Amino acid sequence: MKKIVMTFVSMFATVAMMAQTLTGDQIAAKVHDRPDGDTRYCEISLTLVNKNGSQRVRELKSYSKDYGKDRKTIMFFLYPGDVKGTGFLTWDYDRTDKEDDKWLYLPAMKKTRRISGSSSKTDYFMGSDFTYDDMGRRNLSEDTHTLLREESIDGHKCWVLQSVPKTTGEIYTKRISWIRQDCLIPIRVEYYDKLNKLHRLLVASDIKQVDGFWTVGKMNMKNVQTNHETALVFKNYKYNTPADDNMFTVSQLEKGL
Repeated sequence: MKKIVMTFVSMFATVAMMAQTLTGDQIAAKVHDRPDGDTRYCEISLTLVNKNGSQRVRELKSYSKDYGKDRKTIMFFLYPGDVKGTGFLTWDYDRTDKEDDKWLYLPAMKKTRRISGSSSKTDYFMGSDFTYDDMGRRNLSEDTHTLLREESIDGHKCWVLQSVPKTTGEIYTKRISWIRQDCLIPIRVEYYDKLNKLHRLLVASDIKQVDGFWTVGKMNMKNVQTNHETALVFKNYKYNTPADDNMFTVSQLEKGL
């Protein structure tokens, strides 16, 4: 009788644990909806490193503001002189029936280039290893999300989530993310190409709380096939500071800071 009771207890415990297991879609939604304030400001140091180790440094400022579930972001290059004044504006819409808007302003040409949907998915942003699409937020319904397993990285429990685009035209066929369960931040993301080979590797570090919000301090994207990489350092983060709506316009993009 004791064995029977213990068997039932074990069965119920297993069922309870299964009921508490999150789905891939639920985890992706948690990451997407992670609290990060209504507005955000930061300064960015962007370093491009080629396969020979040669480096080029860029300095930027970024402003971002939420409009309901939509988000607008504008950033300007401050240094060096050959890119100073270059600006990038993106309007991310939280809906699949409306394509995100993206504009790149090139002061040397005094011209604003609109980034099309196809270009944003495959073209790289200002010589970096991030595509224009990486610079914004993907809609959750653009991918099929599957929880592969749970494992720990540097003592942090993570969900390992696979996300596969539902349509063609992406630069990758799938991405696998290690998402820290305590802060809901992906600390490692692998992007695979059309041949299912690892193409790019993103690593986030120096994660801390700023103004009560979990914040990434450093990010490194490496193209493992070309050995080119882009290192980002985020500084002077500020949340929930006033941001004028006129800042997130093409007119402001062309005007600069």
